[in-house]
Amino acid sequence: MQSLIDNIKTTLSKNKVEKLASIASDQTFSVKDLIDLSFYKDVQIGFRAAWILENVYSNHQERFLPYTAYFLEKFPLQNNTSALRHFVKILAFMTNKKASAEIQKTLTEYNTEKIVDVVFAWLIDEKIPVAVKSHCLNILANLSAKHNWIIEELIQTMNFLVDKESIAFFAKVKQIRKQLKI
Repeated sequence: MQSLIDNIKTTLSKNKVEKLASIASDQTFSVKDLIDLSFYKDVQIGFRAAWILENVYSNHQERFLPYTAYFLEKFPLQNNTSALRHFVKILAFMTNKKASAEIQKTLTEYNTEKIVDVVFAWLIDEKIPVAVKSHCLNILANLSAKHNWIIEELIQTMNFLVDKESIAFFAKVKQIRKQLKI
C-alpha cells in the first residue's frame, strides 16, 4: 500500500488515474486498499484514492464486485468532501436500474437504511458541495424502489432546498421529479 500512497502523493492526471485503476488487483493494491485510503489523514491522498476507486468501478467492475459490501459498510463514514463526491457517484451508479445484476443483488440483500439516513443528512447539510447533493438526489430516487417512504421525504426535502441551492441543483430536482413521475 505504501507504493500506492507514493504514487498518489502528487497531482494525478486523468490518464494516470485510469492507469492506476487498470492495475488495481490483489497483486498490486486492492479495491479494499483504495476504499481504506480514501479515509487517509491527508485529504488529497483520500481524494485521489476515491477518484481511482470510481475509475475501477466504471472501467473494471469485475475487480470492484468482491468489495461491494465493504464499500457499502464504509460509505456512511466518509467525511472527506472531495472523496465523498466520488463515493456518491459510485453509489448513484450502483443504485441505478441499469447496474449489473451482481450489484443489484448485493443492494437488494444489503440493509441500506443507514445509507439512506446519511444521504438525507448530506443533502440538507449546508457544507456539502452541490455536486455531492446532486448524486444524493439520484441515490435516494433510485433507492425509493426499495424504501417507498423515501419519495414523500425526498419531495419535502427538494421543495425545502430548491430555493436555497444553485440553478444546477434546481435542474437536477426537475430531473428527479420526472424520474419519480411527480
